[in-house]
Amino acid sequence: MLALGAATREPERVFALERDPDALAVARENEARVDPDVAVDWLLADATRPPLSAVDTVVMNPPFGAQRGSEHADRAFLAATAEVASVSYSVHNAGSRSFVESFVADAGGEVTHAFAAEFDVDRQFDFHTSERERLDVEVFRVEW
Repeated sequence: MLALGAATREPERVFALERDPDALAVARENEARVDPDVAVDWLLADATRPPLSAVDTVVMNPPFGAQRGSEHADRAFLAATAEVASVSYSVHNAGSRSFVESFVADAGGEVTHAFAAEFDVDRQFDFHTSERERLDVEVFRVEW
């Protein structure tokens, strides 16, 4: 969804990384429905090891890293982004601001904007207890 949203804003090019082949297939179907002005280059890849050396902007919704077994999962996404991007936008659990600001500063970046938002999530995982949940999140813009 983030890649398709970006593709509607008339960028020069959009790359989308997804490591789940099923999710990638759905994304391609969605692109056909949305029909953005700029086609998306869909890549089956791990965003923590991006097959790109440099990009202008990264827009990501990393794993929140709040569930058992995935604590701090968002760190790898931020670290990879710091290596390839000039600017990034990312969505994190509410209460992540001090972590994100500290991590970004340690990586030589700067959080230029941060704001609270709500994120609706449909039931997808075993640990989800309802069909749809509204999560409090924080969105960050970072200059690397």
